[in-house]
Order: sequence, then structure tokens, then C-alpha cells
Amino acid sequence: MISKQTWADAQLLWDYHQMHHEPRPCSVAIGLGSHDLGVADTTADLYKRGMMPLIVFTGATSPTTAQRMPMGEAVHYRMRALELGVPSDAVLVETRARNTGENITLSRALLEDAGIDVSSVLLVSKPYEERRSYATFRKVWPEVEVVNASTPMALGEYVESIHDARVVVVMLVGALQRLLIYPARGFTINQSVPRDVMAAYRRLCAAGFTDRLVGSK
Repeated sequence: MISKQTWADAQLLWDYHQMHHEPRPCSVAIGLGSHDLGVADTTADLYKRGMMPLIVFTGATSPTTAQRMPMGEAVHYRMRALELGVPSDAVLVETRARNTGENITLSRALLEDAGIDVSSVLLVSKPYEERRSYATFRKVWPEVEVVNASTPMALGEYVESIHDARVVVVMLVGALQRLLIYPARGFTINQSVPRDVMAAYRRLCAAGFTDRLVGSK
């Protein structure tokens, strides 16, 4: 059972993790692979709204996606986008990336090899991964403008879609820890974390929502 305090703290983290960018036309969209086909749905919707002429879906498989997406996250995302009406020649796939840094660097290499000029990227992720994907992008591809996007939904809606409130809170906590520790490891740029968000993060850690912390196992 999720307490009122836990829910309030999770809401603070949820709001912080989103960049609140307004989608606008970009050179290309990069859809970051994960267990969540909503990323493909949102990317396809943005394409049909004229936000970009080309999509790159990126992602291999992980322990959480191997059974659901046996051909790889990027391939399944592409299949989903084609089902939703995106033309096949508007979708490229990058099938080797196993983390966000590789998602971006390998997508960049794919676009360069294809001779595609990129000045801006619409970066599509899960809602709670917007800020970390932004911080990673600014670190590894700083000369290109980035606009973040995700499926527009409230925390409660996302919990309902996952069917497990604890799992969502654990993911929110893990995503924030990575924002705190990854700059020192050279993976991301620094992000300022407001005091109330840090206090919420510490309370959630103290309450045991630590399953996704780096070094927790």
C-alpha cells in the first residue's frame, strides 16, 4: 500500500523528471528503446503531426524486454510505428545500444553514415526518463539542439498502465540517483535538483524504494 507521503514524494520526482518542453519540428526523432511501446506510439504521433521527417528507433534487448521483444526493442518499435501508419522509408533502426549513452552515440553514427544533416533532435523516452535522456544527450552530442518528449500522462495514469505502484516509485528513485551520480562518471551533464525533490528522494530511499539504485544488489 502506497502512503499519502510516498505518493506526494513520487509526484515531486515525476514532475522533476519531465523537461516540460513543447514539441516542435526537428531534423529527426530518436525513440529510446525500453519495455514501453508507448515510446513508439508517441513518436509515430509526432511524425504524423509533422514534427520530423525521419525517425531513428534505437535499442537492443535487455533482461526486461528479451521475452516481450525478442527481435530487439528498436525492431519492435519500428513494427509498431508502421502499424500506426508511419511509412517504412521514414524509419531507421539502431539495434546494438544497451544504455542511453549508446542509444544516442550509435544513432548519431547511423545518421552520419546515412549522410543526414542533423541540427535538432526530438528525443522521445518514457515520461520519467526525460531529464536523464536530456542530460545524457547534452553530454554526448552537445552541438545539436535537443527537444524532449514523452507520452503526455499523469503519474496516476502511468501507474495504472504499469499495474504496480511500487515498481513505478522504484523507477523514479533509480532515475534520480543516476542524475546525481552519473555526471562524475562522465555519462551526463549536471542537473540542479531542487531541495524539495532531494528531500522527497531521501524519504523514498529511507522507505525502502531502493531496488533500482546503482549498487543496490
